[in-house]
Amino acid sequence: MNIVEVKNVTKRYSQHEALSDISLNIKKGIIYGLLGPNGAGKTTLIRILNQITAPDSGEVWFNGKILNRKDIEKVGYLPEERGLYKKMKIGEQAMYLAQLKGLTKNEAVEKLKYWFIKFGIESWWDRKVEELSKGMQQKVQFITTVVHEPEFLILDEPFSGLDPINTNLLKNEIHEMKAKGSTVIISTHNMNSVEEICDEICLINQAHKILEGNLAEIKQQFRENSYSICLANSSTAIDLPSSFQVLEENQQDNCKMLKVRILDDETANGLLQSVMRLGEVKAFNEILPSMNQIFIQQVEKYNQQHHE
Repeated sequence: MNIVEVKNVTKRYSQHEALSDISLNIKKGIIYGLLGPNGAGKTTLIRILNQITAPDSGEVWFNGKILNRKDIEKVGYLPEERGLYKKMKIGEQAMYLAQLKGLTKNEAVEKLKYWFIKFGIESWWDRKVEELSKGMQQKVQFITTVVHEPEFLILDEPFSGLDPINTNLLKNEIHEMKAKGSTVIISTHNMNSVEEICDEICLINQAHKILEGNLAEIKQQFRENSYSICLANSSTAIDLPSSFQVLEENQQDNCKMLKVRILDDETANGLLQSVMRLGEVKAFNEILPSMNQIFIQQVEKYNQQHHE
């Protein structure tokens, strides 16, 4: 079942079209990557999902009904531009934001203490926000985003400013929320993070959706039928049938590393049989394109097609 359905949404600002007839479905209980270059329309879509602004045309459905103001308590939103008050004490501010999301004072204290201890920041309660580093502020803001246990979570560049340890901490929390049934949208330029945690993605460019679907299936869709091979004990020249194209060849320690593309009607089994004659095969792996490669390729292709 879908938790969110965006149906033919268009949004303009003066002469600029931020979103053009965008439709997408976000299933319950998944981590969904919202991707695109700067200015593609991602922030506008996030603002519509979070009811900060409304579409000019089209609809957004939430849990099978038109999205309305009451749904805001089921949503957690971490904006890219962090919004903590610098002069205010952290605990006081977290309490205020938790109660805005519908928690009673007692519930807010209980849940915030749990999160502050979990993130190892219980000693920060009476410190001011301005005393904290950007990464520490981000941890506090993340807590205020999730303290009311939202059913639907929107995270805009959640790993920005975090060191690898805290990035990993946040990724683990996101996975934990998914395991408990929450749905998470992540908007990020960090394609490595997308590969690590997203189930499905949507790529937006110049206000249009240009790619959407299951991440693993998309990587298969753009595969180039290339393989990485490690050959040990091979002193012979690499001579393969014409149905195989050697793209790269280099020596690493006692291993000859090959990158080979299969052409025509040949198969991976055929390639394996051919290279086994040349030495001992230590590794044989298909090379799938990275999300970074797919992102660049699809955006450039779209831009070329629409500027000819």
